Amino acid sequence: MFENLELQPPDAIIGIMGMFRADPAPTKVDLSVGVFQDETGRTPILECVKRAERRIIEAQDSKSYVAIAGNPGFNEAMEKLLFGAGHPALAAGRMASVQTPGGSGGLSVLGHLIARARPTATVWLSQPSWPNHLPLLRLAGLELAHYPYYDFDRHVVDFDGMVETFSKLGPDDVVLLHGCCHNPCGGDLSREQWDALADLFAARGIVPFVDIAYQGLAENLEDDAYGARVMAERTGELLLAASCSKNLGLYRERVGLATTVSRTADGAAVTRTNLAQMGRGIYSMPPDHGAAIVSRILNDDELTALWLDELGGMRDRLNGLRRTFADKLAERGAPGDFSFIARERGMFSFLGLTREQVIRLREDFHVYMVESSRINFAGLNRSNMDYVADSIIAVLQ
Repeated sequence: MFENLELQPPDAIIGIMGMFRADPAPTKVDLSVGVFQDETGRTPILECVKRAERRIIEAQDSKSYVAIAGNPGFNEAMEKLLFGAGHPALAAGRMASVQTPGGSGGLSVLGHLIARARPTATVWLSQPSWPNHLPLLRLAGLELAHYPYYDFDRHVVDFDGMVETFSKLGPDDVVLLHGCCHNPCGGDLSREQWDALADLFAARGIVPFVDIAYQGLAENLEDDAYGARVMAERTGELLLAASCSKNLGLYRERVGLATTVSRTADGAAVTRTNLAQMGRGIYSMPPDHGAAIVSRILNDDELTALWLDELGGMRDRLNGLRRTFADKLAERGAPGDFSFIARERGMFSFLGLTREQVIRLREDFHVYMVESSRINFAGLNRSNMDYVADSIIAVLQ
């Protein structure tokens, strides 16, 4: 049975992490791994999570299944967090949601839903996009294509290229958009650009598919969800995958959501049954512990306030690291203009280095990043930032 299988290449980021761990150099720095880190290099457990978890464990009297759709308190709280309690689609009962194993589970469920609802659909991914988007949606049997998103030379969103591509699409097209903190380029759409795309999608019948994995880590919870909200309001239909890994630090708990907006409440009821059936067929039942934590936090005023404070601290750290690192490169006379680093958002940006320069950084200076020169700013701190800046300048000269 297995003799026809071929050896598959290792995941690029996992491979770099392995090289980093094996490197004995005391000056080594890992800027590849895609998780938030604090000043000490740790990915912390938030205090709000610890408090919620203790209360859950004390009160829990069963480990039986919850439901195919997951924790209802989690689903309802997440819909309000993502869209706002007063969103017209939510008020009209046009939303359907199921809890999923992480944002990846949400993408998988929604991919299979697209394949069932519109087998002829083409799903358009940004160029570049999160590397796992393609295999996740390909496994659903979908036709995939790419639209221009990021101008690597100017380090800006190629909005004109996006509009030109989308102007040729129609009802058989689904466009996946990053809600905020674009992974891997860090370049986000402005409100005006979201407005223009929402009007264009509505006019041409294009279905928006929003992946929002970093809500609250760019500007704030409200601004970061603007794109998803305006798309849901103006287009009538929407798919959305959300993750709680980053903004609540629940990476290993696998907490996600798959949400749809239908044109009518009756349509949403039908979609909800299909979402549940998709989840049942893929993973049977979603894991409860992480969703229970999020539900407790979002439905408790004290814990919500604590989370907002901790989330603000993570956001300020990321944005502060961006500004400081851009300043350090400029102060040291780095070749080229790195001011885009401060303008972009989230954990990631492309530095614009060649593959050869990235390899030299790794081999000569023990600074590790993805060979595309995507950097995770959360890997920087006061003790290594000067060294990383000097190392980058050295390979550029």
